[in-house]
Amino acid sequence: MLKRSDVLSIPYLKKTSFSGSYQGMRFLMRMEKGEETTVLRVIYWKEPYSYDATKEEDKTAAEFEFSEDGIQKAVDWLNDRWKEHREDFKGAWDHWDRFCN
Repeated sequence: MLKRSDVLSIPYLKKTSFSGSYQGMRFLMRMEKGEETTVLRVIYWKEPYSYDATKEEDKTAAEFEFSEDGIQKAVDWLNDRWKEHREDFKGAWDHWDRFCN
């Protein structure tokens, strides 16, 4: 499972986005400033493709408070999504065999 220590700090997230993966699930975290509030936007999708190479309809997003508590909630949310969809993530790399032979 993902842990809070796997995600970089608030100062880092203020400067750039953070991406990673966990057993077939890729994710991206970034700060987004709105007119009234700043949020942590978290997006996940199935491997093997990058964020830019994945269709928008294949991504799922949520927003959290931009704080330490918000980061922890985002990590918990990602873990819950992985548990919920682990069978979908399982074979994420299976189709790559045809490109490697």
